[in-house]
Amino acid sequence: MKVEEVISDKKEFLDLLRLADEQEDMIDRYLNDGRMFVLYDEDLKGEAVVTELSETECELKNIAIMPNEQGKGYGKALIQFLFDEFLGRYQTMYVGTGDVPSILDFYKKCGFRESHRVKNFFTDNYREPIIDQGVQLVDMVYLRADAKP
Repeated sequence: MKVEEVISDKKEFLDLLRLADEQEDMIDRYLNDGRMFVLYDEDLKGEAVVTELSETECELKNIAIMPNEQGKGYGKALIQFLFDEFLGRYQTMYVGTGDVPSILDFYKKCGFRESHRVKNFFTDNYREPIIDQGVQLVDMVYLRADAKP
């Protein structure tokens, strides 16, 4: 398994990015300013994009694993890589997601804990309803992971 940073032509991974964020103009809001990483295990397995929020905080804006590769530990491995890369330089990493129990559980198993919510984020910012695992997303649920002291 190896993780590589993508410096240019990030839109080459648009299909994978859209697995985590269906609306391209929402991806465009963070893709150029974010640091993008792709995970390979012989072939492409997943990607992640992290942006800086402040000198002490960053946000995991997008993480996606190829559908046929989900549940094999690639997402957790990619998050561990991001923790190693960013926590220490930043005190806190946030991730925002919909209120879907299995996704929240995944992030918690990776070391995140619930932080706060942004009411009506998905209904206010997306043209079409976003349905994830049968749940219409309304509020953005933010989780956080903090650097070890």
